[in-house]
This record gives sequence, structure tokens and C-alpha cells, in this order.
Amino acid sequence: MVERWRKQLNFDPLPPLLTSRNEAILFFTQRDLLGKKEMESIETLWQLSQVKKLIRKQQEDGFWKYPGGDTSIRSRENYNQLETYRIIGELVEKYGINKKHPAMQKAAEFLFSFQTEEGDFRGIYGTQYAPTYTAMTMEILIKAGYDNDPRIEKGFKWLLSIRQSDGGWAIPFRTVGKKLDREMLHSEILMPDLLMPSAWLVTGCVLRAFAAHPEFRKTKEAKDAGEFLASRFFKRDRYSDRQAVNYWTRFTFPFWFTDLLSSLDSLSYLGFSVDNPQIKEALDWFTNNQEENGTWNLKLTKGRDKDLLLWMGLAVCRVFKRFYK
Repeated sequence: MVERWRKQLNFDPLPPLLTSRNEAILFFTQRDLLGKKEMESIETLWQLSQVKKLIRKQQEDGFWKYPGGDTSIRSRENYNQLETYRIIGELVEKYGINKKHPAMQKAAEFLFSFQTEEGDFRGIYGTQYAPTYTAMTMEILIKAGYDNDPRIEKGFKWLLSIRQSDGGWAIPFRTVGKKLDREMLHSEILMPDLLMPSAWLVTGCVLRAFAAHPEFRKTKEAKDAGEFLASRFFKRDRYSDRQAVNYWTRFTFPFWFTDLLSSLDSLSYLGFSVDNPQIKEALDWFTNNQEENGTWNLKLTKGRDKDLLLWMGLAVCRVFKRFYK
């Protein structure tokens, strides 16, 4: 019998996933979509050549080197912070790496070294607050098994302390009308104007940390921010960063900045349902844009993985399965 979630789609999405030669895609398709119980341990994926190749490039102090970069904009250490976040995202999302692995342990401590006494992770925007990268880093650490770490709770307290009054988040320096330039990257911290509107770009990034956490996803603050995010689907953002409507349908996997799929993924964990008309409209967009072979030929903005469209298809299917239980 065809499951309810598959009935919402015009074409069966499973054949291209099940015929993939990518062992990790096959593993997650069988576990997450088919619900197979008798599966090999996730640790079998850690032995794949792709994983070993990435881990070989990890430095002794736990980081990965960023290739290039203008050090007058960002320090070499902060470029490495960004590259380490990117690589760990690949390892966690595609291969299920967690804190049992020594490489994850070293990378986590490197990333935690950028957490300030206030609780935010700093450096990607120089001396300025970065709720996007703070939450995105927390999301990956939570998924790697650090959800009970007190440093993660400290990060949530900071995120909640800088929410905008309408329930979402914005880049603090944007709320006071500043651009990210070289001078500001090295200046004193610009405090946010919390009465200014939230940005859907920022709110979507922050909500991914809440959605990943088994307790913080249940909070009223997360629910309120989710309502705001859904209300902004297919609309321009309030600020100039990735402001155009078409950014909703430009995708990455692992998720990076906010798009329609990353938003639905978060909302599916926060207790939202297809009864919400904005969510139904977003899900219908994926139904209407599916290819006859069961895949999605989406506009991709990041990544060189030859299987990226299959990873995107898997992510779409996971979202549909959660919303149409």
C-alpha cells in the first residue's frame, strides 16, 4: 500500500533514490523513508572513502583550512571556522558523524572555542553579532549529539535575548541601518534595535537550531517564530541580504541559508501541520515542480556533489513524510 505522503506527489520519488549507487543515500532512504528496522549501524558510513578523504584534511587542532580568503576582511582563524562549519555539516548530514567519532570531538571543541561569554559564536562577521552562524553552528553540534552540552543551552539563551519584538530574528547591525564593511568588521559591537522587523532569512537560519533540539523545539518562542517564517513564504525580505522572492526557491544541501525546503524541514519538527495554508502552499510547490522521473530539478546555489539533486530529493521526501504521517 502506498503511504499517504507519497500520494501527495505526482510521481513516485523512491525509484531514483533506491537505484542510486551512493551508499549513504541508500542507507537514509531505507531508514528514513521505508522505515527499515534491521539496518547496519550508522557507523558503517564512516568507513566510506568520501568520509575518510574529508577527515584526512582535518588539522591537528580540529579545523579544516579555508582555501584562499581576503584576510583584511576576516582573519585566517575565522575563515577556518567557516570552513570547519561547512565540512562538519557535510559529515553530519550526509554520513551521520556524531560525537563518538574523534574527528567530530576535535571539530566541536574548535567550534566551541569561538563561543563568547555572552553565548554567541563570533568571528564570521568579525566583531559583530551573527545570529545566523551562531544558530547554524549550534544546529550541527546538536545533531552530532551535543544537545545536552551546557554551552548549547548558553547559545539558546543568547538567541532568545536578541529576538526582535515581532517574534523572529534579524542581523543586529542591519536593524540600525549598517552595511557589513571592513571597518565595521573590526569595530565595537553594534547593538540591535529590537523594534525593527525580523528578517525571514535570519529567522529561518535560527529556527534550524530550535528544530534540531528535542526540548527547545517545544518552546512558545520557537512556535511564534515559526508562524512568522511561514507568513513570509514567497515574499520579499525586509532587508537587503538575499531579499528577492526567488531566493525562496534557490536551494542547498546541507542547508545553508534559508529557503523553502530548509524552512519546511524546521517547521515539520516544530509541530506545524498542513492545516496551515502557507505550509500547504509551500508543499504544493514541490508537488508541482517534481520531474516525471520522480526527482526535483531544483536551482542549486552551493555544492559540487554529483548526487546533490538526489540529496535534495531525499530531503523533500523526509519533509513530506513528516507532514503527511
